[in-house]
Amino acid sequence: MAMLSRVADSIYWMNRYIERAENYARFIGVNFNLAFDLPPNVNEQWEPLLIATADNFLFYQYYDEPSRENVINFMTFDKRNPNSIYSCLLLARENGRTIRECISKEMWENLNELYLWIKDVKPQAEWDLNHMQNFYTQVRNGTQLYYGVVDATITRNEAWHFGRLGRFMERADKTSRFLDVSYFTLLPDSDVTGSTLELVLWTAVLKSVSAYNMYRQQYQTLTPTHIVEFLILDKLFPRAMAHCIRQAELSLYEISGTPLTNRFSNQAEKMMGKLRSEIEFTEVEDIFRLGLHQYLDQFQIRGNEVSKSIYETYFDIKPVE
Repeated sequence: MAMLSRVADSIYWMNRYIERAENYARFIGVNFNLAFDLPPNVNEQWEPLLIATADNFLFYQYYDEPSRENVINFMTFDKRNPNSIYSCLLLARENGRTIRECISKEMWENLNELYLWIKDVKPQAEWDLNHMQNFYTQVRNGTQLYYGVVDATITRNEAWHFGRLGRFMERADKTSRFLDVSYFTLLPDSDVTGSTLELVLWTAVLKSVSAYNMYRQQYQTLTPTHIVEFLILDKLFPRAMAHCIRQAELSLYEISGTPLTNRFSNQAEKMMGKLRSEIEFTEVEDIFRLGLHQYLDQFQIRGNEVSKSIYETYFDIKPVE
């Protein structure tokens, strides 16, 4: 069982780290989208990315000011930041290396190539916006290729479900943080609420999670209420929080072999089921009544509790004395 829990843990985290790398590339994309659309009298803000991802405390240990260059370097290349894109791809590869016998050759090659590619990238201060955007697009394409390889080469067994569980838990958390970026960006200026600038920001959030086209198919107008409803409560869009939690729950039940019609069989299923049913019974008005930031904050805390219960149920298995 110890061997199984080690493998399960590595597969779970390998997928979380890949998803995190992609999401950090998307986070920075929010601000690039904004930089192109902001009116000339409004300065770019980079600190909201750090606060929304909770990386701000660590950032200020190494940097004096949240300039574009500093934030990009910290979130992308800084080896001292365990959440930087570089660190995530390194950790994903390390997890993959320890379980090479349990994953496909193609999957390992893809992980290895992704890491070696970023290792060779030389970040330069004089990179222009287009160059930077191309780099983050390559990160996203590389991670999406990884998921394509997984999809095409891995048996749908326990290991596959652990990977899927990790991916969707990470994605749900990061979508909630994308939505929170708007809160921290608009915070200093209450005049912005209801303005064109607010809509520009919300549109940037939609684009950063590749949700813009699907959103426009569903809603005629761009409004904060509809955007929040789409990214939190939509059951069919792959980056919406409700969809991610439901998919994570399905994999959790597949792992234990418990029929979905039954009650939970362990603490992880119980916690996940509570979180999923809460989202299912939430309407967008409830979110705004509570306050979007407060709702997202609570969701992140609950998500962390679910992750902790997954760890305690499956990975923290003590050897028999």
